[in-house]
Amino acid sequence: MPALHSSRACPVTVGVRRIIHVDMDAFYASVEQRDDPALRGRPVAVGGQPGSRGVVAASSYEARAFGVRSAMPMARAVRLCPDLLIVRPDFARYRAASQRILEIFRSCTPLVEPLSLDEAYLDVSENLWNEPLATAVAKRLKRRIRDEIGLTASAGVAPNKFLAKIASGWQKPDGLTVISPGRVEAFLQQLPVDALWGVGPVTAGKLRKIGIERLVQVRSADPARLQRAVGSLAEALRRLAYGDDPRPVVPDRPYKSSSNENTYDEDLLATDAIRAEIERMARQSAAWLTRKALLARTVTIKVRYADFTTVTRSHTTATPTRNADEIAARALTLLERTEAGRRPIRLLGAGVHGLAGNETAIGIPGVLNFEE
Repeated sequence: MPALHSSRACPVTVGVRRIIHVDMDAFYASVEQRDDPALRGRPVAVGGQPGSRGVVAASSYEARAFGVRSAMPMARAVRLCPDLLIVRPDFARYRAASQRILEIFRSCTPLVEPLSLDEAYLDVSENLWNEPLATAVAKRLKRRIRDEIGLTASAGVAPNKFLAKIASGWQKPDGLTVISPGRVEAFLQQLPVDALWGVGPVTAGKLRKIGIERLVQVRSADPARLQRAVGSLAEALRRLAYGDDPRPVVPDRPYKSSSNENTYDEDLLATDAIRAEIERMARQSAAWLTRKALLARTVTIKVRYADFTTVTRSHTTATPTRNADEIAARALTLLERTEAGRRPIRLLGAGVHGLAGNETAIGIPGVLNFEE
């Protein structure tokens, strides 16, 4: 993607929010390279071994030059890059680095919304550094992360979260892209339709079938055709196509879900073994709910067959629970709606969603939802 610009400051405009999205560069791999000089400047993949069906959790930029990407089977990554150095993940170290980064963010503003270990939104419209220019804040954040933690980050500065997130990926690695209010329209004009939130490969294909290739074409699309193509997503996409995203930065977001999954060294075909695995993971989710003093309305399972076809199944009830027997039973019932036992299975997962505290809230009537 061409650079928009990387140094001009966002003007201070009354009533305009100043949002920064910070995304660490190849975070897991960069932590490994920081801590082991022998890995620096070399292609590195964090993940499992190729002989045990490992997958790439993260790759260094040197590895990405060979086409190695996250979620790729490690065996394929090694074929693409024979000199690839494979490192097992050390999440304790990654979490420690992430906590230090969050401390830097919170020294600037209490309005920090972490999305994962390696990215977060900050609202710096008013900040503890008394810095009126969001660009100056972003530069200072990047400098402190580099100097104090030894890692690089890319940042996007914009009037809202949608634009800031796109901007942070514009000039990776170690990038800084600023979309001032007066440049929003020029920025939007450059974007393909799949830059919109919620538009993955499948949805992008549906939009292209009705002639929508560019983000701005969503604005003029026939409402009925757009609705038929993407359903309830249509109105949200139309708003985003105008750069309209009023969502605030929400600090310390509550838990929304918890899940467990496992990729197996050998395909599972025996029904008893598959059921045992789903029950084990469902009970793990129930134990997590107990530890967090939470309840869940929705139980989900995930099944990935040997040909990589993946299906999910979910069941929602009006009354939330953390009863392990109930959650396990619901997960096993969902398993019956798959081809488990008839097709080899590569991966299984189970989890809980629709979380609530101990107080019982009015929920959605019990219904089975099946999604491919």
